[in-house]
Amino acid sequence: MRLKSILYTIACFSCVTLSAQVDDAKLDQLIENTLKTFEVPGISVGVIKDGHVVYAKGHGVRALSNKKEMDNSTLVGIASNSKGFTCFALAMMVDAGKLNWDDKVRQHIPEFKLKDAWVTEQFTVRDLVTHRSGMGLGAGDLMFFPEADFKVADVINNVGHLEAESSFRSQFAYNNNMFIIAGEVLKRVSGLSWEAFIETKIMAPVGMTNSVASYNRVTDRSNIIEAHTLADGKLVQIPHDWSPTANPAGGIMSNVDDMLVWAQFLMNDAVTAKGERLLSEAKFHELWQLQTPLKVSKNDSYDSNFKGYGLGWFLTDVKGGHKQVYHTGGLLGTVTQFTMIPDLDLAIVVLTNQMNGSAFNTITNTIKDSYLGYEDRKWLAKLGRNNKEWYQYNDSLKTAVFAQVSKMKNSTAIPKANTIVGTYKDVWFGKVNLSQSGQELRLVSEKSPTLKGSLLPYNATTFIVKWDNRSYDADCFVQFVFNEKGEAVSATLKPIAPVTDFSFDFEDLKLIKQD
Repeated sequence: MRLKSILYTIACFSCVTLSAQVDDAKLDQLIENTLKTFEVPGISVGVIKDGHVVYAKGHGVRALSNKKEMDNSTLVGIASNSKGFTCFALAMMVDAGKLNWDDKVRQHIPEFKLKDAWVTEQFTVRDLVTHRSGMGLGAGDLMFFPEADFKVADVINNVGHLEAESSFRSQFAYNNNMFIIAGEVLKRVSGLSWEAFIETKIMAPVGMTNSVASYNRVTDRSNIIEAHTLADGKLVQIPHDWSPTANPAGGIMSNVDDMLVWAQFLMNDAVTAKGERLLSEAKFHELWQLQTPLKVSKNDSYDSNFKGYGLGWFLTDVKGGHKQVYHTGGLLGTVTQFTMIPDLDLAIVVLTNQMNGSAFNTITNTIKDSYLGYEDRKWLAKLGRNNKEWYQYNDSLKTAVFAQVSKMKNSTAIPKANTIVGTYKDVWFGKVNLSQSGQELRLVSEKSPTLKGSLLPYNATTFIVKWDNRSYDADCFVQFVFNEKGEAVSATLKPIAPVTDFSFDFEDLKLIKQD
């Protein structure tokens, strides 16, 4: 659909016509209140309506350390919003006759292999980017989250060791590593690295002049965020953490201005402002077609009838059948949201420097509601209350766990250190060393060296690993299996609270003691 040139009448915040725009002053206030409610240092927001930028501002600060103002030019890692770029790039190769979505992956990456031989042979490029591999949520994400020493070749090799949790193509389960492999497909068929292709074949012609395909390709850091999160209940600034290996899944750095240019390009049927078509109408149309269905709640907030994943995009309908194309993204210390309703010529971009999705949902939903004709549904109050209750619930679980740790501190029931220390190995994650230093037990990953922490007793077979990096919010149960001599032979991990990001996929690890 071509962008309409007619500007709708700007109305007040409470107007219920489909042409209503949130009043700038009230939106400013909403964002400021959102910063406070969810403890977010900085948020930048952009809105396009009918081909015109009607809002593009930053609020708060880029970093707690420098207090510099966040604005619409501030660079932010857009995380999984990069997946739409990866699929657009692959579609360009389909357009060029160098690739088909239903090519078997092994046609382009012969060494690709999964545990099931039949699935290996049937697995297509389309399957790589539609989250229907059969593996569990976030399977293998520890290869890059947090930043670790795994390369693309390691990812290709290691997915072959990951267990399926459902049958192939039967269920949706978000998978980043398959997008990493999709990036390798792009490299092999195009002759360019994923990063070079995204920057030269998409960003440059589209006009995204300040964006780059990876954090390590940012040359001007004068206006860039720092990441933040809550660590043990306190807002802290944390170092940037992202492995370039995972760029096709979430590496792009951009800002509100450029993301609005991207939105306008997409809603103009993949035609640039200069009139250049980068993708045929047919191939572009396919990107926004449902591939993997998702369930819709009976009491869905937007009266949706369908929901699912296309090629790099989530898809749903909202109030009255308006098709919504959208994605979110999350890094350690950053979350973002990108939303388009093409038949309303509406796009909303929200970029933040704190990892709380309730903040971007508050802003996006409020703006979207004003154009869809909903009266003020008080998203800030509703999501603020839910957010507070969610953290209270998780805190209660953690409190109970560490109360048990305190009780077990001097218990004679806990295993002796010499029965559990040693080197453990997972077939895809590598070695984890468990050692004793004085009275302290320490656990350290070899391939992901920032994953290190102290082991604290919990019961006769289980310890808690308390990670040194408190910003992870990912402390785990470590449950040991012992042989008849009382010596540990293996261990499994499980987060102690559901607040832990799914990409900390500790539950996929099966650590076997080596010595």
